[in-house]
Amino acid sequence: MNVKVKGVTLGSIAAASYGLNPLFALPLYADGMAADSMLFYRYAFAIVMMSAMMLINGKSFRLRRRQLLSLALMGIVFSASSLLLFLSYQYMDAGIASTILFAYPMLVAIIMWLVFGEHAGTLTWICIAMALTGIALLYRGKPDAPLSTVGIVLVLLSSLSYAIYIVGVNRSVLAKMDSTTLTFWALVFGLTLYVVRLTSIDIESASFSFGLQTPNNPWLWGNLVCLALFPTIISLVTMNLSIHYIGSTSAAILGALEPITALVIGVCVFGETLTPRIITGIVLVLAAVTLLVAGKKLMGLFKAK
Repeated sequence: MNVKVKGVTLGSIAAASYGLNPLFALPLYADGMAADSMLFYRYAFAIVMMSAMMLINGKSFRLRRRQLLSLALMGIVFSASSLLLFLSYQYMDAGIASTILFAYPMLVAIIMWLVFGEHAGTLTWICIAMALTGIALLYRGKPDAPLSTVGIVLVLLSSLSYAIYIVGVNRSVLAKMDSTTLTFWALVFGLTLYVVRLTSIDIESASFSFGLQTPNNPWLWGNLVCLALFPTIISLVTMNLSIHYIGSTSAAILGALEPITALVIGVCVFGETLTPRIITGIVLVLAAVTLLVAGKKLMGLFKAK
């Protein structure tokens, strides 16, 4: 398996696993758990899992001093992206939020262009346009229900944060860091955001409290574990590897598979129906991903003719 195929495969796994967020988060919201508590458990459980994986595989936890600041920044940025996305679920349907979240590949391309002078090729922009069109067709909002401005702002900020994380990993001292070690420390620093948000300090009594909730239904602990495993560990590790193999922009475009994951869950789990419009959207997204993977070879064949 060559480097590009590895990168595309891993990027696809990252997108599909990140797209599982609503499946595990929405039942917790329905149970009355707040986003901060939910994400605290998600990151804490993920750290425990990652620690076990690293110990079993003999991975080092050691950091170089020059990596510390970048890791802290990227961990908090990724954590902020998670928080903003989960907060947006309170203002709009999770499927709509997942659709708008897909603005991040375009943001990655723009950041790479403005900050690093990397001009995305025509083929890349074609792939982005096709994927955005396909995602728009997957959108199934209610005609009489206008989108929440607050929800849109939250999910766009989540998208921007995720784009910054993707670029930051590829264009910093973290670029050559072991992906497992990178993921572990990103989670550790990311967890600090929720520790701060959940801690309340009473200056008058010089006391503090920690407002962490627990699930009312015991079986919902399984949702918290799944949030830690699928959209966190699996998604982060595979995304970091994909970025190393194929770069920030290409890895980001593969995120088009996230809304498709949500759609498949809706059809298979919640009994939603497929329409010609939705099928067209799926075809456009898959075509964009295929073009990204094999585009240069296809263009070469046309030129040869």
